[in-house]
Amino acid sequence: MKRLSEIRCENCPEGFHSFFDQLDNADLQYINEQKIPKHYKKGEVIFTEGHKPLGIYCLREGKVKVYKISFEGKEQITRVIFPGELLGLKALLSGKTYTVSSATLDDCDVCFISKIDFFQLMLKYPEFTRAIMISLSQQLEQAEFRMISLAHKPVRERLAETLLFLNKTFHPTAPAYPQTYLNITRQDYANIIGTAPETVIRLLSEFKEANLIKVKGRKIFLSDIPGLRIIANITE
Repeated sequence: MKRLSEIRCENCPEGFHSFFDQLDNADLQYINEQKIPKHYKKGEVIFTEGHKPLGIYCLREGKVKVYKISFEGKEQITRVIFPGELLGLKALLSGKTYTVSSATLDDCDVCFISKIDFFQLMLKYPEFTRAIMISLSQQLEQAEFRMISLAHKPVRERLAETLLFLNKTFHPTAPAYPQTYLNITRQDYANIIGTAPETVIRLLSEFKEANLIKVKGRKIFLSDIPGLRIIANITE
């Protein structure tokens, strides 16, 4: 098993082909030498709202939640980060403090690239910068879609929609049940869709009784994706 320090960007399919494949060999080697790999245990905080970003985080393995704490002390998950995605991009580019916090949903391997090195890459490689802009645009589009969903869809529809979104993102090319499953807590589902854990548990039980999903402990298998799409009111 390779140590984190031996992991190279070009051997990270998700991140390399999303952003770093535009770099020449010398700059790629430089980033490999300068980046700081770190392993985070499940539940560890990566950065906290109000702190100043010193660089960018690239997720190699695992899942990370991005969240805000409301005035009432409730956690609202605004985004889930997957391998190959950059974490803390908006705050770094704006030069402001983090407006959100982030923590791991399971054990994660993350590479940290300093602000100076990251900005040098953006200046030197227009295609690299273009990939960053596309990523930001996609994040904005997802945020707008989520705002509309939270504002107009009932909780039942939001939960079905979230199950489908997470399944597609976790397993973009894999077949459905029984090979793939979702494995996050009921509290995290509640924090994503903006409801109470008890409501999530009740709705998941209803989905199970309707043979839309199968449940084994914390694991959820989607066994009727077309049925879930109907509940989620997804037409495309």
